[in-house]
Amino acid sequence: MNNEELLPYIRKFHTQQQVASSLGIDVRTVRRWENGDSDIKPAIFPALRELARTSAASRNESHTFTFADLFAGIGGIRTGFEQMGGKCVYTSEWNKYAAQTYRANFPDDNHDIAGDITTVNENEIPDHDVLLAGFPCQPFSIAGVSKKQSLGREHGFRDKTQGTLFFDVARIIEAKRPKAFLLENVKNLTSHDQGKTFRTICETLTDELGYFLRYRVIDGRHWVPQHRERIILAGFREETTFSFDALQQPAGRHPLMRDILHPENGSEEPESPYTEGERAEVNKKYILTNKLWNYLKRYAAKHQAAGNGFGYGLVAPDSVARTLSARYFKDGSEILVSRGRKNPRRLTPRECARLMGFDTPERKFVIPVSDTQAYRQFGNSVVVPVMREVARIMVPHVISQDDAYMNGQRQLAML
Repeated sequence: MNNEELLPYIRKFHTQQQVASSLGIDVRTVRRWENGDSDIKPAIFPALRELARTSAASRNESHTFTFADLFAGIGGIRTGFEQMGGKCVYTSEWNKYAAQTYRANFPDDNHDIAGDITTVNENEIPDHDVLLAGFPCQPFSIAGVSKKQSLGREHGFRDKTQGTLFFDVARIIEAKRPKAFLLENVKNLTSHDQGKTFRTICETLTDELGYFLRYRVIDGRHWVPQHRERIILAGFREETTFSFDALQQPAGRHPLMRDILHPENGSEEPESPYTEGERAEVNKKYILTNKLWNYLKRYAAKHQAAGNGFGYGLVAPDSVARTLSARYFKDGSEILVSRGRKNPRRLTPRECARLMGFDTPERKFVIPVSDTQAYRQFGNSVVVPVMREVARIMVPHVISQDDAYMNGQRQLAML
């Protein structure tokens, strides 16, 4: 590797700030090197070469692609792609409690968790093969490009999505040009503002950024005992044969609540504060008080009389739950576990981890935060096995772009 290749190579693994810290220099110096505003002094090259060597040595060679994890939450999308051979090289999450859970479950990362993505310089994000983003979607309007041009103002996605977090996804895609991206959102994204929001997003990704886009609404019901419909958008820098038709749902019976509920019969170890005693019975604090249970019954009866379906949702071992929401901590009404004639109970955070697919036989997800924060985090997250299945059908098309590039290089060498 010659001297000119050192910095671009190192930046595949480290941010500008990390490079500066390793070399004991100001980050602005690294920025000037990359922008071509100043030359790297010869005395720096030995340190750069050593940093490149250690970067390569620390790299997990078992991974087949790299990814950036934006709006990372507690790592649900990341987990699915990591299980398919990916390595996370960048993380952004603004909520300190979600970041706490994320770090507890991915302690071996050699990068910090960036905070507010709106303040991040896209050029400081390491190169990556796939961009992952479960971005929040806020309303925005569509302005006429021609009118903006006549006024000398920004147009395209820089105008139409200004002030929304999708803008930050778009500017990072534009700057880093990953081979692929995966975006996740609520299924109602397609109908928001009479479809204008979704149309703008699609036009931005295809017409303005030049990616080939596919999308589908997927119900997590096939992988976990919960109806949870989310829209998944998969985009590729190069044209591919990728299709969501390749998704494979698990064989056999659909999962039921009995698969994720605490058995309370001593067959699992007690886990304080969720379960206690020799039989690992659910802590009584998760049982609804008489006051709350009576309120929820009155609320449901009032809306039933009015002819609508608002109210609590009871589940039994053979049930499938409603969608777990971030407001679950308030009263747990959308998913209450029936206890016969006794007051029902909320799910424990451990059961929520199972309901979202975070817990597996090989790995118990770490929950280092309060119940309130845990409920919010799981309610805002994704169904992990859905992400793993989407990653399974996406990854070959990411890797095939490497194969196409190498074939092109070999053909050029023969000319």
